[in-house]
Amino acid sequence: MQKLIRDGKVAVLVSPGFGAGWYTWHNIEELVYDPSIAEWVEKVELDKVLAYMELKYPAVYCGGLEDLRVTWVPVGEKFRIDEYDGSESLVLESKERWMTA
Repeated sequence: MQKLIRDGKVAVLVSPGFGAGWYTWHNIEELVYDPSIAEWVEKVELDKVLAYMELKYPAVYCGGLEDLRVTWVPVGEKFRIDEYDGSESLVLESKERWMTA
């Protein structure tokens, strides 16, 4: 799986806006890291993302595209993407507090 890496961090795509999530509505992991999409999002070229998705993933719902953001995560850091009412948030494992019963 290709990833965009800069300064020891990986570009992870997350859609924080309410309504529809990016990853949480299609669950295709490679689209969380897609380097082309990440670069277009950084340049606010969402029309290129939509055209790319229509060609490469025609059956995938592109909800959350208009709110898509790049979040930089250290290489090797474990994370998850949570969703509430379409709003996605990135949670780093290192920032979680776990309790044991």
